[in-house]
Amino acid sequence: MKKMEGEDFDHLVRFFDGMATTNWLSSVHEQLKEATGGWKEKRVLDVGCGTGRFLLRGANEANHVTGIDLSSEMIKASNQIFLDQDLADKATFVVGDAYHLPFEDREFDIAVSTCVLFLLPEPEIAMDEMIRVINKNGTIAMLNPSLKMNQAKAAQYCKLKGLTGFEERTLMQWSKISTSRHTFSTQQLIDFLKGKGAREVDNLKVLDGLAIITIAKF
Repeated sequence: MKKMEGEDFDHLVRFFDGMATTNWLSSVHEQLKEATGGWKEKRVLDVGCGTGRFLLRGANEANHVTGIDLSSEMIKASNQIFLDQDLADKATFVVGDAYHLPFEDREFDIAVSTCVLFLLPEPEIAMDEMIRVINKNGTIAMLNPSLKMNQAKAAQYCKLKGLTGFEERTLMQWSKISTSRHTFSTQQLIDFLKGKGAREVDNLKVLDGLAIITIAKF
């Protein structure tokens, strides 16, 4: 599988920002935020942050939020969005690789990755890095497509929920990409994370089971 470059995503800023504000993904983001627990006084990292929309949900609550993305244009957009919301002082956004997070060991309380890990040739490397940068009692949260996700199931979901236009197009695009990339079963995620020291791993089905939110507590 070809290694991704930041330039591969630079021209997709508007598309990904639009997708992050769709009803279907906003709903999943809300469930993900809730599953991570309270962010009060927490240091939160989003790996593959895109335009920072997920971090906006808890920036006021958190001690500080940090986003990292391979695309410099995504990072520019994140900085601008937080500036527009008068939250620039609560956030740091950096260009970087999920395989080599430019942070110290145990620097964060919560590390999140949404719609990213399944795109990577070796997602286990990125998960190891997320584990490295959270503290002893830290939490990792991930959103990934499930084994159930495919074009036909996504089309059925869109029809059932009445998704049309851009809402439908973004979900169908996500399903198309996911079928050609890494997809984990819930048991694989449990085994991997517990093998790395997680004391508790929960998998929550979202989008009628087309995707999984994984919460690992260390």
